[in-house]
Amino acid sequence: MSSLALMFRPKNLDEICGQKAVKAAFLKFIATSKIPHSIFYGPAGCGKTSFARAVASGANYDFYEFDGGNLKIDDFRKILKNYENALNKPLFFIDEIHRLSKTQQEALLIPMENYKALVIGASTENPFFTLSSGIRSRSMLFEFRPLSSGDFEELLGKIREQISFSIDEEAKEYLFKSSGGDARAMLNLLEFAVTLDENVSLENLKTLRQNALKEGAKEDDTHYELASAFIKSLRGSDENAVIYYLARLIDSGESADFIARRMAIFASEDIGNANPNALNLAASTLSVVKEIGLPEARIILAQCAIYLASSPKSNSSYNAINAAIRYVQSEEILKIPPYLKNHTKESKDYLYPHDFGGWVEQKYLEKPLVFYKSKGIGFEKTLNEWLEKIRSKG
Repeated sequence: MSSLALMFRPKNLDEICGQKAVKAAFLKFIATSKIPHSIFYGPAGCGKTSFARAVASGANYDFYEFDGGNLKIDDFRKILKNYENALNKPLFFIDEIHRLSKTQQEALLIPMENYKALVIGASTENPFFTLSSGIRSRSMLFEFRPLSSGDFEELLGKIREQISFSIDEEAKEYLFKSSGGDARAMLNLLEFAVTLDENVSLENLKTLRQNALKEGAKEDDTHYELASAFIKSLRGSDENAVIYYLARLIDSGESADFIARRMAIFASEDIGNANPNALNLAASTLSVVKEIGLPEARIILAQCAIYLASSPKSNSSYNAINAAIRYVQSEEILKIPPYLKNHTKESKDYLYPHDFGGWVEQKYLEKPLVFYKSKGIGFEKTLNEWLEKIRSKG
């Protein structure tokens, strides 16, 4: 007998539970026969593979499934050769696409550019950090969210139309919540619970699954709320709140990489040159946790988080680059003074600071502009003193 996960795998987009916005978009893509190369990213069990199969079925593509961990590019080329004179095209679905090497990703670029095949990749990792810019620029990126209780209710209704069993509200709530937004996990638990007894009980469900699965802190926007609380506690220099929210993120199944990336951004955005070493420690943390991983990575993350919370704070550099970008985008572009350009006759007029003891008065902008406004906090005060000393030599 087939498992419930196979029995109730969607055959078309109408049978997909959840991902309503993505489903609506692809229904239009199929209706207009214009389907983009796509990357589906999100936690396991939220329907990425089933969705790709449904797209292939709805658009009459031949479906070829690959595993990014052991894919061979020659397999692609052989299939493409078979479709050289065909009216239809193949759909290449690559699970765990983030595991492709740089060379493998580059081999996909020309077939994607020429639409020799439709490429859909699936990943539990954020493609902004794991895929090359070439792949990203040729694809639409769609985030898949864990299934909600409403999505599970819809799926359960479909199952009850074909399978006879009963389940009370308490057991149903545990069935949904303990599955962590993972449809496959919900179907597997239900299948074996029904095997034990057609009257599905909370007791039997807890016998089969004693603890709720972690869903990566995604459901009900918890992912964003926890990350926000963590960053704001860092900014507010509350080291105990920082450790609490760090523990919540880890316990919810958040990846060590994600947490470390957020701290690296924070170190520059909110601490900056008030303590330049903060960025060094955050960068080291990001590098180390990629090699170590959880649970041991929790120690490195905690050390970095406490250091960042305890550091003096300044967003002067952050404000400076934002102000400069706004100016560049909204104002007339300034001409580069000709003596700052290489290989021009005016370049001989450039004053080489080292010939003047390290500094000489010279215009570097067509007109004076001020973007950086130091707050004089922490090491920024030392940088201010350095600048004053450098310029006083003039």
